[in-house]
Amino acid sequence: MHSTMIERYTLPEMAAVWSADHKTDKWLQVELLVCEGWAREGVIPADALEKIRKASYNAERMQEIEKETHHDVISFLRSIQEQLGPEGRFIHLGLTSSDVVDTGLAAQIKEAGQLLTVALAKLVDALGEAARKYKYTLQAGRSHGIHAEPITFGLKLALWMNELQRHQKRLADALEQVTVGKISGAVGTHATMPPHIEEFVCQQMGLSVEPISSQVVQRDRHAHFMSELALIGSSLEKMAQEIRHLQRTELSEAFEPFGSGQQGSSAMPHKRNPELCERICGLARVLRGFAVTAMENVALWHERDISHSSTERIIIPDGCTLLHYMLHVFTQVIEGLQVDEERMKANLNMTGGLVFSQRILLALIDKGVGRQEAYKMVQRNAKKVWALASQGPVQGPALLDALSSDPEVTTHLSRSELEELTSTDFYTKYIDTSFKRVGLD
Repeated sequence: MHSTMIERYTLPEMAAVWSADHKTDKWLQVELLVCEGWAREGVIPADALEKIRKASYNAERMQEIEKETHHDVISFLRSIQEQLGPEGRFIHLGLTSSDVVDTGLAAQIKEAGQLLTVALAKLVDALGEAARKYKYTLQAGRSHGIHAEPITFGLKLALWMNELQRHQKRLADALEQVTVGKISGAVGTHATMPPHIEEFVCQQMGLSVEPISSQVVQRDRHAHFMSELALIGSSLEKMAQEIRHLQRTELSEAFEPFGSGQQGSSAMPHKRNPELCERICGLARVLRGFAVTAMENVALWHERDISHSSTERIIIPDGCTLLHYMLHVFTQVIEGLQVDEERMKANLNMTGGLVFSQRILLALIDKGVGRQEAYKMVQRNAKKVWALASQGPVQGPALLDALSSDPEVTTHLSRSELEELTSTDFYTKYIDTSFKRVGLD
């Protein structure tokens, strides 16, 4: 693992993809496949190829040479050539460093992408299961943080699942775009490397071929990939932030898991903080920063410079690592989510029926009342309930009582009609349709 990796956030399988040894293994794979390609051309004799196939690098020797050369690829090559002897002259024949580094990086990204794809699918499944469980669990919808109309908690979770389903498609597309190899020589002309050897190497490594390259694979591809990682992180932040809000003492509707021996505060033993969701929100900010850096890496001087190289040693491994960790943690949150359905119901009813205001407005309009006139009728009675709510939760159907005492309203709607308009069944009649649309039959 490179020195900047945040070890706390690294799962073993992702750490293995981005280890220093694995990176160098990929470099060696590229070099050996190129030699295979040259042998097919008759450039490398069969007996030399047999010895080359057994070639390896020496990590300690690489470090020694790099102190002198200040060039990691040259150090890598020299450590191989020292072991091979005369056959070492065929290593790196016709290549430039970026042929090895960019193609090896693409192979690492492909492996990391497979891990991310699996982790994302697991979270989608967890959200789908939770959405089905709470499909008809009533909850106050909120806009601007204020009670709006009734929704169900399952609908909220299904919406999250559908957002991540879109990310599954975007991630697949980004991986397709970024997993390309380049074996085209010093400035991409193939002058020292026939295109069919490039095609052979990439095919063997499971990569597509960069159709036209300079000295490097073009960095719009990497920026696309990193932007998608940041987008997934932003969606996770949105979901985690919602759980943080729902866990607030004043709401107490949903809680992230809390272990039996877990402690929330060094000072206050009663605290149960949403620290997992807060962690996700914080790490999402890091991913967005990485995406900005990746975009700035697109503009390189002429056929290349190495201003992108130093940043990519951080942002790509760490970006993959952090998102993989975030997906893992948020899956744990969803699978262990504790939902207080009774508290959701109590909070829905705490404003004395204000959540039904639009339905009553529409009923008055249906009776022939002008929209603005009907709006004023409902709003002036809602204000009476606001006044009560300022003193604490409102008990009973306060809005219904206020409207029933308003002669202008009762001219058009009877008490029994008003009562019918406060049925929550009205708000759940199309929940099943929404679920079917996202594949939750």
